[in-house]
Amino acid sequence: MKKILTILAVIALNLITASPANAIKIGLLTQVDQAGIGTNVNGRIIDVHTNKTVCTLDGMKGYIIVVYNGKLAIKSGGHYYNLGTESVVAKPDVDGYISTKGKWYRGKLMLKVSNGKLTVINDVDLEDYLKGVLPSEMPSSWEYEALKAQAIAARSYALANLGKQAKYGYDLKDNTEDQAYGGASAETSKTNKVIDETEGLVLTYDMKIISAYYSASAGGMTNTAAWGSSLPYLHSVPSFDDEVGKKGHGVGMSQNGANNLAKQGYNAYQILQYFYQNVKFAKLNN
Repeated sequence: MKKILTILAVIALNLITASPANAIKIGLLTQVDQAGIGTNVNGRIIDVHTNKTVCTLDGMKGYIIVVYNGKLAIKSGGHYYNLGTESVVAKPDVDGYISTKGKWYRGKLMLKVSNGKLTVINDVDLEDYLKGVLPSEMPSSWEYEALKAQAIAARSYALANLGKQAKYGYDLKDNTEDQAYGGASAETSKTNKVIDETEGLVLTYDMKIISAYYSASAGGMTNTAAWGSSLPYLHSVPSFDDEVGKKGHGVGMSQNGANNLAKQGYNAYQILQYFYQNVKFAKLNN
């Protein structure tokens, strides 16, 4: 292994400028019959079209949102009340969290009628989104440098795939079709620190942020192709995860391999430049 990784002994961190992105839209529920929502502090529901409050929310109280005659309605006290619009934003009045699917989320919720059904979207700051991704994609107990590598890969994937799910009205899904995302409920102090330390760092190739694919393990060798198309920064390399076999598509970074390399003293930048060849690191503009 030492021979294979000799090239990683000295690596310069090349910082270039990438386009900024402050927020991302994550699909939490897509075309469902109803959704439960709530806030941990007092909040409100705002009509997207008029920017007027159509309903107030009491902190730590649950509400049910449904579609009624093509508009949104809210259930409270055993009765449904028509909100008179097909698109709203629900958010806390002050810094706080909003809930749906039995989880707490940062940012706000966008609720809209789509094909007669309800779609719920988390509109959230990119770095706050990543705080809910990192511990959902990699155990927080793993090596710190592996977690840093995962954070940078996840940020790169998110930005490279903005708009991937545009047909549903959001950027990415909250599951492994894109990236697992558990919201604020998944956060830990350790993984939040990793996100803060790597803030804005992404992987680039030919001056573009790469779609940094990763999976749990590759079973000995990573794959070179991503769903039928080859990418110049993906070469087949030993994945250092033989003990767990293949779990996932095996394209790009092996998460188990990254953790094993971190245990042997390799840092996040070395790990990433091993699994993604000829890439450079960029830092987003503030």
